[in-house]
Amino acid sequence: MKKNIKRIGVLTSGGDCSGMNAVIRSVVRSGIYSGFEVYGIYHGYQGLLGGKIKKMSCRSVGNIINRGGTILKTARSQQFETPEGRTHAMDTLREKMIDALIVIGGDGSLIGAHLLYKEHHIPVIGIPATIDNDLHGTDFSIGTDTAVNVALEAIDKIRDTAISMERIFVIEVMGRDIGYIALQVALAAGAEEVLVPEIDYDVESMVLDIKKGRKKGKISWVIVVAEGATSAAEIAKQIIDMTGFDTRITVLGYLQRGGSPTAMDRILAASFGKAAIDALANGDIDKMVAISADKIKLIDLDYACSQKNELNMSHYKLIKILAT
Repeated sequence: MKKNIKRIGVLTSGGDCSGMNAVIRSVVRSGIYSGFEVYGIYHGYQGLLGGKIKKMSCRSVGNIINRGGTILKTARSQQFETPEGRTHAMDTLREKMIDALIVIGGDGSLIGAHLLYKEHHIPVIGIPATIDNDLHGTDFSIGTDTAVNVALEAIDKIRDTAISMERIFVIEVMGRDIGYIALQVALAAGAEEVLVPEIDYDVESMVLDIKKGRKKGKISWVIVVAEGATSAAEIAKQIIDMTGFDTRITVLGYLQRGGSPTAMDRILAASFGKAAIDALANGDIDKMVAISADKIKLIDLDYACSQKNELNMSHYKLIKILAT
């Protein structure tokens, strides 16, 4: 299906992440280069419902490639989740004479884009931007690499104190349903243990490992916990109750969403933004831009949102091996 597209809308939706601005920059400048008019939709789907739309120029996206967050702002919209809300959104797009939509966000945002296409047949392209890296069919999403590196930098600093004070630290990272960040940062930081939502954990076995480690002269211990597995506070309490060892907690929280994007996220953002524009120019719609085996490709939106990426079990086992 190829439609005569002149005006493209772009929005960021759901949770923010580093690299979103770099994607917006690529979409706007690639779009203008390709002969399109590009319109920024502010505050996600909620802003679309309210008509918060502004024409973008190349200068609109100057000096944002290194900035975290999103200049278009973001929000969640319960109204858009209803068929009536999506009809209202489509009415707004028609009123503004916008012919196609590029949505930058996670699974909920891209499901919304897919529904908008199914119900109203407007050309849509999704760009995966989520720190959880859980969208199916892409090796990486925008923001994931930065989030892991932000958490890693914090844990490296905490490790210094853990060694100096001979303490156990339980560090809680983001990951309500997916343990990707926890797993990656635990491996990179040399953590002794990682707890993720996908795998049941055994506190007694973990405490036994800690006691064995102390007997071998291991003076510090770092445990990385994904928020969806349990809380750092609960694990620390159990360790103290069972060992009496000095145990502290750190919750990194929203720190992981912000910050200047890494080189990897900036390069990926540039590639994804251009690919989204090319897709619309070529008549490819209802797709998500993805990267697999270092190649940019398009996959069906419904497939991308149909299931979550699986945990890398080889990384999980490697953490156990290297912690000895």
